[in-house]
Amino acid sequence: MTRTTSEQHWEMIRAERGRLGDDLEALRPAEWSAPTLCADWSVEDVVAHLTAGASIGRWGWLRSIAGAGFRPAVHNARRLAEHRGPTPAQTLDRFRGVVDSRVAPTGDLWAWLGEVVVHGSDVREPLGIRTAPDPDAVLVVAEGYVRKDFAVASRSTARGLRLVATDSSFRAGDGPTVEGTTLDLVLAMAGRPTAASRLRGDGASVLVERLPL
Repeated sequence: MTRTTSEQHWEMIRAERGRLGDDLEALRPAEWSAPTLCADWSVEDVVAHLTAGASIGRWGWLRSIAGAGFRPAVHNARRLAEHRGPTPAQTLDRFRGVVDSRVAPTGDLWAWLGEVVVHGSDVREPLGIRTAPDPDAVLVVAEGYVRKDFAVASRSTARGLRLVATDSSFRAGDGPTVEGTTLDLVLAMAGRPTAASRLRGDGASVLVERLPL
C-alpha cells in the first residue's frame, strides 16, 4: 500500500484541480452544458460541485446536510446552486479560486482526491479531452476505494473480487479477477458503467451487475 502523508494528499488535490482548470479554460460555451458521466449533471454542475466540496469544513457540512433533512441529493443541489456562477466563466473563476484550498468536510483526504480524479474524468471522457490524472494520485484513490465506502460504494462494489491494474502495482482483494487500467478500476468502483465496460476478466461481469442502473 502506498504511504502518503497529508501534505502529499493536498499537493495531489491541488495538482488535479489545476489540471482540470486548465482543461476547462479551453471549453467552448456550449460544452459547459454538455452531459457528463455523473448522472444528470452537466459540465458546469460538476465544476460547481467540486468548488462546493473545497469550500466547506466539517461543521458547515453538518449544518448543510441537517438543513437538507439528511437528504444528500437536496444537500448537493443546494450547494451546487450556491457555487454555480451566473456564467460558465464565473463558475470557472470560482473553481480556480479553490485550487489551493485545504478545506474539506472530513479528514479522508484520499476520498477528496478521488472527487477530483473521478469528476475530472466525468467531464473529460464525454468531451474527448485526453488529459489524464497523475498515476500516483489515481493509485492512492484506488487503494482508498477498496478500503472504505465513502462518497461512493466502492468497497462494496469490489467485495469478493480480485482487482488487478494493468498499468500500475495496484492489486487488491480475492476472488474472480477484474483487470483494467487503474483509472478504469477507480471509475468502475465509483459506479461509472462506461469504465466498467472496458474491464476484463472472469469477475468483470460481476462488478458490472453491481453498478446502479
